[in-house]
Amino acid sequence: MILARGLRKSFGEFDAVRGIDVDVRRGEAFGFLGPNGAGKSSTMRMIAAVSPVSGGELRILGLDPATDGPAIRARLGVCPQEDTLDNELNVRDNLYIYGRYFGIPKAVVRERTDELLEFAMLTDKAKAKVEELSGGMKRRLTIARSLINKPDLLLLDEPTTGLDPQARHLLWDQLFRLKQAGVTLVITTHYMDEAEQLCDRLVVMDRGVIAAEGSPLDLIRQFSTREVAELRFGVGEHESLAAKVEDLGARVEVLPDRLLVYTDDGEEVLAKVHERGLEPIAALVRRSTLEDVFLRLTGRSLAD
Repeated sequence: MILARGLRKSFGEFDAVRGIDVDVRRGEAFGFLGPNGAGKSSTMRMIAAVSPVSGGELRILGLDPATDGPAIRARLGVCPQEDTLDNELNVRDNLYIYGRYFGIPKAVVRERTDELLEFAMLTDKAKAKVEELSGGMKRRLTIARSLINKPDLLLLDEPTTGLDPQARHLLWDQLFRLKQAGVTLVITTHYMDEAEQLCDRLVVMDRGVIAAEGSPLDLIRQFSTREVAELRFGVGEHESLAAKVEDLGARVEVLPDRLLVYTDDGEEVLAKVHERGLEPIAALVRRSTLEDVFLRLTGRSLAD
C-alpha cells in the first residue's frame, strides 16, 4: 500500500524527513510516533499526495504521487488533526456534499451517508448543526466523512486528540472495526496507549529519521524490560539513592520525583530495596509500555 525508500522532505536548507524507508501492508494498522518536529506530519502530507517529495522514492497504492496525485487522492481517506467540518451545514449534508466532490452518484451518496451516520452513531443527530455536536461527535463525523469514498487507505492524524477517555475508546472500537473490514490505516498519535491498542506495526521517528520499527510488543521487548519498579523518595534524594539500587535492574533512570528500575521482576526489586534499609515514600510495579520505549529513544527533554 505504501513503499518509501530513502524518502526525504526539505524546506530550504532544513531537512524535515531525512531518508526513511517505510513499508505499509494491505489491511494493517501502521503507526508513526514521534515528538513534535520529528517529521511525522511532513511524511503524512507526502503520503497524502499533497506535498511533493524532495528526494528518494515513494509509491502509494502502486502509483507515483508526482504524476498520479489525483488518482491516489481519489482512493484515500484523510482525517486531519483539526476538524475541517462545514459549520453552516448539518451533519447529514457534511457527508452528502463531501461525497459529491468525488463524483459519486446522488443515490449512492445518500445510501453511504445513511450507512456512515449509523457507523458513527450520529443517526439521531443527522439534522443537527456541527456547532451543536460534542468534541467526540465531531471527530466521529470527521472520520465518517473520510470514509465516504470507500478508501483503500485511511490516513488519521492524531485522531483522538482532546477527547475524553470514553470518546477515545469509542473511536478505537470504530477504527478496529474498519481494520477488520479490510481498510488499511496509517495513524500518527502522541498517545502511547492508542498506538499499543491500534497499531500492528509502527515506527518511532525522531529528528527526521526512523529510530525503531516493529510491533508494539517487539519494541517493548527490544528496548525495555518486562516490568518497571517506580520508587518515590524525598525531594532531592533520588540522585544520591540511584547508586544504591542500580544493580537491581537492567537500567535505572533518575527523574526529579522518582527512580525507575527496569527489571523482569518488579516485586523482587521492591523486596531487595527494603532489605537494604531503603524506605520509599511510595512504590509500585507496572508492566513496561510503549511510552518507556518512546522516551528511551527520543529522550524526556522538550524538543526546540
